[in-house]
Amino acid sequence: MAKWGEGDPRWIVEERPDATNVNNWHWTEKNANQWSQDTIKKLLVGLEIEGDHFRCVVTDVDKCQGEAVVNNRKGKLIFLYEWDITASWQGKVRGKDDTIEGKINIPNLSEENEINEVDISFSLKENSETGNILKDFLYKQGVERVRQQLAIYLKDLKEEFSKGLILPKKEDAGSKTSKDQINNLSCKFDKKVSVNNATQNDNSQKNIGVKIATKTLTMNHAFQCTGPELYNALTRTELVTAFTNGQVKLDLKEGGKFELFGGNIQGSFIELVPNKKIVQRWRTKRWPSEHYSTVTITIEQQNDDTTLNLVQTGIPDNEYDGTRDNWDRYYWDPIKRTLGFGSFII
Repeated sequence: MAKWGEGDPRWIVEERPDATNVNNWHWTEKNANQWSQDTIKKLLVGLEIEGDHFRCVVTDVDKCQGEAVVNNRKGKLIFLYEWDITASWQGKVRGKDDTIEGKINIPNLSEENEINEVDISFSLKENSETGNILKDFLYKQGVERVRQQLAIYLKDLKEEFSKGLILPKKEDAGSKTSKDQINNLSCKFDKKVSVNNATQNDNSQKNIGVKIATKTLTMNHAFQCTGPELYNALTRTELVTAFTNGQVKLDLKEGGKFELFGGNIQGSFIELVPNKKIVQRWRTKRWPSEHYSTVTITIEQQNDDTTLNLVQTGIPDNEYDGTRDNWDRYYWDPIKRTLGFGSFII
């Protein structure tokens, strides 16, 4: 046994003002769920987005699902957060009497994405000429305004909520932890990691990790079936099993996970609008660990067929061509062939 004052300094007990977690060695965690939900709502509700002829205001936060925690390990703060947010908005066009209502969807506010990569979309409660004018305005002016508010949340999470997690050493007793003493480490399992050393100032901070170059895929297909039939083909286990010709795991609910083709395709459901829309976190097994794209499928029934529109963001650059081809090879062609959605049956 080492003598008092000798041996591994991690195990040496110091006289500390708090008497716990010497040298910040042990893992401590602070749950930020409720604080985050309250802060996000405070930042979004009442947000005004105005132009020369337009005025919109966020009236409520309808959904704020996810989690946020701050961990301290060896003097480094680790921020884990992932939020799926839906808010309501109202707006007017000057000179018109009608009030337009709609939703704001933010499905991927997480440490995986830079703030300028966070998806923000606007929708209408009812389609109208005035509504479409306002929606176009919101896409031009509102996306940046909403991102600014979310950036404030992230700044407060890292600078205000996390105060006290890095404890002062005995020589620092009575002093406050400054911003330059805070380590920021943002990660999610094997996702990109950003580390700042606690002893460095802002000018010497370095990022560790590789930012993946990505592309966006857009495609559409016509199927000879109804909208509900196509929706069922993509969401009912027995039908997905039929066209994939293999074992399927499918938990059809928001947040539910799925696996297809022996686990080579995996992800979770972000949004489900029966017979109309499917939004997924989606990846293939060969992609960089824990890197997900966002797949948005909209189903529009026409007079004599049904159109499927797909937008997939976040595809690794070198996987774009293969991903595009495999949607046709393993999804659309087998659906048409197996379920008879490729041609009219006379």
